[in-house]
Amino acid sequence: MRKLTMDELGRKSVADFKLANKKPLVVVMDNIRSMHNVGSVFRTSDAFLIAGICLGGYTPQPPHRDIQKTALGATESVDWLYYEQTAEAVLALKEQGYKVYAIEQTEGSISLEKFSQSLPVKNEASLAFVFGNEVEGVSEEVLALCDGVIEIPQYGMKHSLNISVAAAIVLWEMVR
Repeated sequence: MRKLTMDELGRKSVADFKLANKKPLVVVMDNIRSMHNVGSVFRTSDAFLIAGICLGGYTPQPPHRDIQKTALGATESVDWLYYEQTAEAVLALKEQGYKVYAIEQTEGSISLEKFSQSLPVKNEASLAFVFGNEVEGVSEEVLALCDGVIEIPQYGMKHSLNISVAAAIVLWEMVR
C-alpha cells in the first residue's frame, strides 16, 4: 500500500470548483466564536462540494490568517455570504426555497440517521443546516424560523460536539 501523490488525488483548482455542480446544501453558522471552527467548516464544505456558507452574527469572516490556518484555501473556493443577523440568512434561504434545519438538541428533534433515511435516493432538495455557537448552540430566534431540528445521536458522558465535527458528520451523511 502506498499513499497517493498530490497529482494522483485529482484535486480541483479554484476555477474548477467554481464551475463544478455543487450539492444543493448550504451551511449556516450562527454566532460561531472560533476562527479555527469557521476555517474547518469551510474546508469540509469544499471537500463535499457544498453550494455555500452563510456566516451570521459575530461569526468571523474571511480573510483572516486564523481562518485560513484551517481552511487551507477553501475560503477562495466555497461561496459565502455574511449576514449581521443569522435570522436574516435563514429567511433569505427560505425565500429561495431551501428547507432549513437546525443541528441542535431539542424536544421533537429528528435523529440524524432517521432524517437521512427519509430523504429520496436522488436527493435534489435544497437543504440548509444551521450550526450554533460553541457554548449556547443555535439561538432561540433562529430555532423558531427553522423547518425542523436534527440531532446527532451521542452516547457518552458528554452530549455536545465541536461545531466543526458536527458539520462534518451532518454534511457527510447528506452527501454519502
